[in-house]
Amino acid sequence: MNPSTALARVLVDELVRGGVRDVVLAPGSRSAPLAYAVQQAERDGRLRLHVRVDERTAGFLALGLAKGSGAPVPVITTSGTAVANLHPAVLEAHHTGVPLVVISADRPAELRGTGANQTTVQPGIFGPAMRWSADLPAPESVESVGAYHRTSVCRALAAALGAPGSGVPASHRGPVHLNVSFRDPLTPDFLRTSDTTGRDSGASVSLERNQLGVHEGRADGMPWVEVPGEARIGGSLSLRDVPRTLVVLGDLSPSPVTSAQVVSWAASQSFPIIAEPFGDHVRDGVVPHGPLLLTDGDWLTEHLPDRVLVVGRMTLSRAVAGLLRNPDVRVEALSAQPQWSDPGHVAHVVHPLVELAGGSGPEGDGAWASTWADAGSAVAQAVSASPAEWGTGLAVGMLVGEVLPEGARLFVGSSNPVRDLDLGMAPRDAPLTVVANRGLAGIDGCLSTAVGLALTTDAPSYAWVGDLTFLHDSNALVIGPDEPRPDLTILVTNDGGGGIFRTLEHGAPERADDFGRIFGTPTGTDFGALCRAHGIRHVLARTREEAAEALSATPAGLTVVEVPVDPESHRSAHERLRQVAREALAISG
Repeated sequence: MNPSTALARVLVDELVRGGVRDVVLAPGSRSAPLAYAVQQAERDGRLRLHVRVDERTAGFLALGLAKGSGAPVPVITTSGTAVANLHPAVLEAHHTGVPLVVISADRPAELRGTGANQTTVQPGIFGPAMRWSADLPAPESVESVGAYHRTSVCRALAAALGAPGSGVPASHRGPVHLNVSFRDPLTPDFLRTSDTTGRDSGASVSLERNQLGVHEGRADGMPWVEVPGEARIGGSLSLRDVPRTLVVLGDLSPSPVTSAQVVSWAASQSFPIIAEPFGDHVRDGVVPHGPLLLTDGDWLTEHLPDRVLVVGRMTLSRAVAGLLRNPDVRVEALSAQPQWSDPGHVAHVVHPLVELAGGSGPEGDGAWASTWADAGSAVAQAVSASPAEWGTGLAVGMLVGEVLPEGARLFVGSSNPVRDLDLGMAPRDAPLTVVANRGLAGIDGCLSTAVGLALTTDAPSYAWVGDLTFLHDSNALVIGPDEPRPDLTILVTNDGGGGIFRTLEHGAPERADDFGRIFGTPTGTDFGALCRAHGIRHVLARTREEAAEALSATPAGLTVVEVPVDPESHRSAHERLRQVAREALAISG
């Protein structure tokens, strides 16, 4: 089977699984793989096919089918002006809220802008009329066709219907666009058949005509991702009874549900929960140092959850991402975000996050949950008894968790600080709110964001950023004499450049000759001089005691606390922490 045939079959199969029963086809060459696939699906009794030779007519036929049935109806075209002829129907669907699904075939992306025949820039061609769109590249192999493509179909159908988790309210359902690139060959493979003697019979048949022959989708015939049809605030969260369920909690912003509510709900269900550091922090029910438990393969194999409920966006831990990719774990998502968070294309079901506060649902395996809690406590005790050496980011993360006052608000920058806080901060008795820009996790604008946050609250306000993040937005310190000034203490861990890359593959010892200039990017900036130029107080804290004193003081005006960090320590400090966790887990069982 060739890759184009494989992709078309997977897309059509997932459309049918998602509730599509009518498809309109305007024939063309580049869309041939889809034409063969929908024709075969009709022969198999899975859908009803409508063929029209005029794309404008095809578009309005699909519009009428969708308007009458209330179900999403795809219209398939070839590339070029064929796509543009759907625009009138798309605009009508946009203004009347009809779930029209445009599937436009396209040449491979490298042909755009080269003068290739029947090739234009099709992604975005319908502008703001679309509720959602995706540009699916031409697959290089049959094996590369799979979960990503099925998930894209599910996202398109959810957005067309305004399903919870799609980011599109039900009152704003409407058209969506899948632009799909195909490479030659565009026809299914054929082979010569032979009779029982092995002689060539002279007949030709399509390979695997009645079988998908590629990524098969969910075994139960359901969509790759189930998205419920209605969300009810305070309604009952419909969960299967899977006692060994682990909850992983990420960034919830923006959300009608707080991290404290999620933690409370998980505890009421006897579901252990591991959490990124964002949100409200008195988290008695959270497994301490949860991501570290996931780095011990032997322990995790013995205590593997049957299901993981992902709440919010997980952006920090590779160990969490690895768990979600485990084929033995069923992944379900709870989302209040535009589209649901599922970068690994592994989610089976999406639940509206607004329903979390509803009914209690099935209870977890209390004894199994206790093993997670006990393991987390054992790791926390071991980490506390063997703290990271001062001069490392992890040691700063531990200190921040210890000394920030009750009710403080901490903005934490991307890169190393947020990871050191995640791994280093021990459970707190005093409430702490942690905020971050995790939408795209960039280092730009962090100081300005922190200043804005500080100007909106009476809570003690802090920010923790790395040196490059600080320099990237140092103009945030330029505040005119007549402007409101925040009470904000900014902690800067200065490792002389891009220290986070030392924790990644780029920082491996064998790459040392290449690292400094293109990843380390040292600047040699005098932060004290920079602060003086802006009339801002600067504290250089070389010891743990000096840093603790500076951070314990109530923020008054703008203060920058600089803590030097050994850039060579990042990789070894993280590995040492993982080793401490493994030893603690081995002892605790």
